[in-house]
Amino acid sequence: MFGRLNHVAIAVPDLDAAIARYRLLGAEVSAPQRLPEHGVTVVFVQAENTKIELLYPLGENSPIAAFLDRNLGGGTHHLCFEVPDIFVVRDDLVKKGVRILGDGEPKIGAHGNPVLFLHPKDMGGVLYELEQVSPA
Repeated sequence: MFGRLNHVAIAVPDLDAAIARYRLLGAEVSAPQRLPEHGVTVVFVQAENTKIELLYPLGENSPIAAFLDRNLGGGTHHLCFEVPDIFVVRDDLVKKGVRILGDGEPKIGAHGNPVLFLHPKDMGGVLYELEQVSPA
């Protein structure tokens, strides 16, 4: 069920400054991608073994805006792990008492794949994103 780490997401109060920091380090940085259905703009920083997702709020009602209100300098927002079948994993976790955020139905994420978020209170205070990916 539990697959490889897809990315670590970091909420940033200044997207341009964050992009500049990673480019200063010589990292490959994607173009910003607006995801209105999630209320964010995302940028991916490619590392050798995973990605870092920079999250910047799209509007005042963005969940990332609320996160940044509590964490003015930004910070780690979530960890994303790959799963082969998001519906099977979701149903198994719900049976085990783990709450799914939102309406419980997957949404399409930044990579064009279905994603779900697990309630951090059920996961030791950590927000987990699960992303369904096709086998390589």
